[in-house]
Amino acid sequence: MKKLLAAAGLAVLATPAFAADPTQPVEETVRQVSGYGQIYGGGLWISEFSDETLWAAGGAARINVPFAERWNAQGDFTVDAVGQDGESLHGVGGAAHLFWRDPASYAFGGFVQANTYGSSTGLDADIWDWKVGPEAQAYFGNMTLYAQAYYGGLEADFLPFNVDLMGIRGVVRYFAQDNLRFDGELGFHRTHLSVGGDSADFDTIAAALQASYRFDGTPWSVFGRYQYENISFSEGGPGTDILDSHKLMVGLRASFGSSTLIDEDRNGATMDTYQPNFVMPFPFL
Repeated sequence: MKKLLAAAGLAVLATPAFAADPTQPVEETVRQVSGYGQIYGGGLWISEFSDETLWAAGGAARINVPFAERWNAQGDFTVDAVGQDGESLHGVGGAAHLFWRDPASYAFGGFVQANTYGSSTGLDADIWDWKVGPEAQAYFGNMTLYAQAYYGGLEADFLPFNVDLMGIRGVVRYFAQDNLRFDGELGFHRTHLSVGGDSADFDTIAAALQASYRFDGTPWSVFGRYQYENISFSEGGPGTDILDSHKLMVGLRASFGSSTLIDEDRNGATMDTYQPNFVMPFPFL
């Protein structure tokens, strides 16, 4: 009887100690399905088109499913549009990410993405692109470093040339507080056109700044983002600038399965993809 009482006492004492183990909540969060949906609206300014403003709007939904120890599968759905005077260009896309993650140190994996495009002018053609590539994140306290590269192609029946897509982007996320996040992004993206022995490139240098704030104890976040892009054209020689664009957006996000922005970053739907100002890889519609 004494041995039984002693064992029971040890079990009672061990229970709160086990519950206080800081690794348990982290592991529990890692195993939780989570994600978010967001919408945004704003404007697009193109230097070469005088001071005219195009409207811009869109949204995204992302969900992360952890499985098999530290493996994660994330699915994305995105919609983007720009327009003016009753005419618009839109893109609808989806992406799948597969990655291994240790929330205390890093994540690495790869992604595939596909997008389809259309316009309000009723262009009777199928236009779509695909991308595939590696991606990785490194976690340093309240900072996340994110790198991604890709290769792909664009398909359209009416194009008299082949189109290859390639690019690389880097993102720094800094958490001033658990629910206050600042992003800086820099990327290089190339649209390579070729037919026969001739080729030409549209090169885009993209830079962005973003601030996000999540209201404590709620799933709601607000964010603002500024994205600059410079597009140059080259044909077997030095590139020539053809236009600069500036996109300003404000948006609203609703999250589930995460408690804070930094929790979402380290345990949830943390991957994303490049969304160009013009919706398409280069503006030819």
